[in-house]
Amino acid sequence: MIAMQYSFVLPADYDMTVIDRRIREKGPLLDGFPCLRFKAYLAARKQGAGVPGTENLYAPFYLWDEPAGVDGFLSSPGFAAVTRDFGWPSVQTWLVWHADLTADLKAATHATREVVPIAAYSDLAAHRDGAIVDAGSAIEAGALAAVAAFDPTRWSSVKFTLWPKLPTVSTETMQLYTVGHVSLPKEG
Repeated sequence: MIAMQYSFVLPADYDMTVIDRRIREKGPLLDGFPCLRFKAYLAARKQGAGVPGTENLYAPFYLWDEPAGVDGFLSSPGFAAVTRDFGWPSVQTWLVWHADLTADLKAATHATREVVPIAAYSDLAAHRDGAIVDAGSAIEAGALAAVAAFDPTRWSSVKFTLWPKLPTVSTETMQLYTVGHVSLPKEG
């Protein structure tokens, strides 16, 4: 599996209802997209959720079953439309160590994402094992999804979690988002 995210930083005075409307209108278009495990349509508001330092962001997060899904989406008219409207983003990808997904992903209202560096010569197996334990702990704490992954190009790890209600933001490196829609594979 591959985790993927791109992010658009929007001006401080940007009318975020434009993003909310875009998510409502465009979100269902990716329901059933080939090789997609889920796409969480995410936004953050500069003045939102009581988190200091937050920027206005549109930052969807994807979990793909295989690379063909990444290519299929990034080569699609939908991605071309996003880049036309918001610019050419840097697309971050991570190789997935572990993903816990519950059946209620559509009930997600918030997400957290934390990217942390992996020090040179680290014990990657220990990082992976710790990330798997953390993902399980998040599910036990009520998370609807917990993804643990790493990027061996930048030597960083990511913890991404979907929540059914506003979670506690535990560190300054954790980004909090609202979830406008979650696209899932076709049923059956």
